[in-house]
Amino acid sequence: MGFEVSYTSSAGKWLGFVTAVWVQAISGNNYTFSNYSDALKTLMNLTQLELNNLSVVKDIGKAFGLLAGLASDRIPAPIILLIGSLEGLVGYGAQWLVVSRKIQPLSYWQMCVFLCMGGNSTTWMNTAVLVTCIRNFRRNRGPVSGILKGYVGLSTAIFTDLCSALFADDPAKFLFMLAIVPFVVCLGAIFFLRETTPASTVDEEKEEAKYFSIINTVAIVVALYLQVYDFLPNKSETISLIFSGILIILLASPVAIPVYSFIKSWNLNRKRTEPDVEEQQVVEPLLNGETTGTEEVVAVEDTVVAVVAVEDTVVAVEEVKRRPVLGEDHTIFEAMWTVDFWILFVSFLCGVGTGLAVMNNMGQIGLALGYVDVSIFVSLTSIWGFFGRIISGSVSEYFIKRAGTPRPIWNAASQILMAVGYILMAVALPGSLYIGSIVVGLCYGVRLAVTVPTASELFGLKYYGLIYNILILNLPLGSFLFSGLLAGYLYDAQATPTAGGGNTCVGAHCYRLVFVIMAMACIVGFGLDILLAAKTKNIYTKIYRSRRSKKSSSSTESNGH
Repeated sequence: MGFEVSYTSSAGKWLGFVTAVWVQAISGNNYTFSNYSDALKTLMNLTQLELNNLSVVKDIGKAFGLLAGLASDRIPAPIILLIGSLEGLVGYGAQWLVVSRKIQPLSYWQMCVFLCMGGNSTTWMNTAVLVTCIRNFRRNRGPVSGILKGYVGLSTAIFTDLCSALFADDPAKFLFMLAIVPFVVCLGAIFFLRETTPASTVDEEKEEAKYFSIINTVAIVVALYLQVYDFLPNKSETISLIFSGILIILLASPVAIPVYSFIKSWNLNRKRTEPDVEEQQVVEPLLNGETTGTEEVVAVEDTVVAVVAVEDTVVAVEEVKRRPVLGEDHTIFEAMWTVDFWILFVSFLCGVGTGLAVMNNMGQIGLALGYVDVSIFVSLTSIWGFFGRIISGSVSEYFIKRAGTPRPIWNAASQILMAVGYILMAVALPGSLYIGSIVVGLCYGVRLAVTVPTASELFGLKYYGLIYNILILNLPLGSFLFSGLLAGYLYDAQATPTAGGGNTCVGAHCYRLVFVIMAMACIVGFGLDILLAAKTKNIYTKIYRSRRSKKSSSSTESNGH
C-alpha cells in the first residue's frame, strides 16, 4: 500500500507542477510595459522621465512582495494565488479602462496606484508557485527554477504574439488580456497546487529528472515556435488563428505527465489488490509462530530509539544557541547578518536592475534608433530570457552533480556577457539592437534562474519565501536607479519638447551614456559573483559529495539485492 500512496501523490505532485508552469506562463506581465507604454505616454502627455517613473512604480509593487513572503509560511498556496489574481484583475483592469477610453484618463497618482497593484500581483503568484515547487522537488532545484522562471520570461512573448495574432497589437486589448487571463488560470491552479512529500530515493529523483527533461523539451519547442512566428514576413488572419491554436495546445501538453503517472499508479494498484490465497495460507502461520520473538526485538529497538531521541533533543538545544552556517536554515535576520547575502544582493542588483531598465525602455530605445515597431525586440528579449533561464537552471544543476561547481560562477559569466551586450547597443551599429536584445534577455534569464536556487542552498528552505522576496526587492530598486533615474534623466537631457508637454529623442546618442554606465555596473557584478563563487565553494563541494554518497549507497543496495 505504501507504493500506492507514493505513486498517487506523485501524480498529484506533477499535476501541481504543471499548473504552476501555466501560472508562470501568464505571470510575466511586469515585463510587457513597453507594449503599451507609448499609448500611456501619448494619452497622458507624459515626458520620458514621467513615463519611466510609472514603470518604476510598477516595479515598486514588487517591494510589497515582502507581504507575500511573510504569508507563504502562514497561508496556504491557493489563498496566495487567489490574492495575486484578484490584485492583477483590478490593477490591469483599471489600466485597460483608461487606454481603451472607457473612462476618462485618471490622474498621475491614481495610475501609479493601479500600476503598483499590477506589479505586486505577480509577487503573490510567483511566491506561491516557487516556494511550493522548490519544496516539493528540493533535489532538483535548478531545473525547477529554470523551468518556472523560464516560463515567466516566455510569458511576455506569449502575450505579445497572441495579441499581435488576434488583435493586431492593440494596446487596449493587450491590457485586457493581462487582466483576465492570469485571473482565470490562477483560479484553476488553486485546486491543484499543494505541498507534497519530496523524493526520498534515487529512483524517484531519476524519475523527476526524466519528467523535467520532457517539460524542458516542450518549453524549448514553444520558444522556437514563437521565434519562428516573430520572423514570418506576412501574417494573414488564417495563419494567426492557426498559430494561436497550436500555441495553446503546446502549452497544455505537459498535462500528459500527471495523466501518465496516474494511469501507471492505477495499473499497479489494480495488480496489487488481487488476492493470492496460496500465499496467505503459507505466510500467516509463520507470522503467528514468530510474534513473541518479534515483539521482544521491537521493544528493545523502541528503547534504543527513545534514548537516541533524548540525546538528539539535548544536541538540538545546544545547536539553537549558535548562529547557523551557510547551507543551514537561516531566518531573514540571520541571512542579512552575513556578508554573503549582501554580495548576492548587490550582484543581483547589477544584473537584473540594468536588464529591467532595457526592458522598460525598449519602446523608446527602438524609436530612438529608427524602428517603428518594437514588438520584435520585446519578443526577442522575452524568448532569449527564457533560454537563459531554462538552460542555466539545468546546466548549473548538472555541474553541481558532476563536479560541485558553485552556482554563482554562472552568474559571473552572464554579467560579463551582459556588459558586452550593452557596449554593442551603445555603439549602435546596424542590427546591434537585435543582438543586444538577445544578449540582455539571455543574461537576465540566467541571473533570475541561478539566483533562486542559490539563495535556497545558502540560506535554507524554512524561510525561503521571505528571503526570496527580499532579493526580489532588487527589481524595484534596480528599476528606480537604472530606469527611473539614469535612463530617465539622461534621455530627457537629450530630448526636444513636443506639443502637449511631452518630449522625444531620435538618434543613437539618446541612450549611449546609459548603456556605458550599465556595462560598468555589470563588471562590478562580475567581480562580486566571482567572490561569492570562491566563498561558497565548500558548500557546493559538500552538496556534491552528499549526492554522490547517496547515489553510491543506493547502487550498493541494488547490487546486494
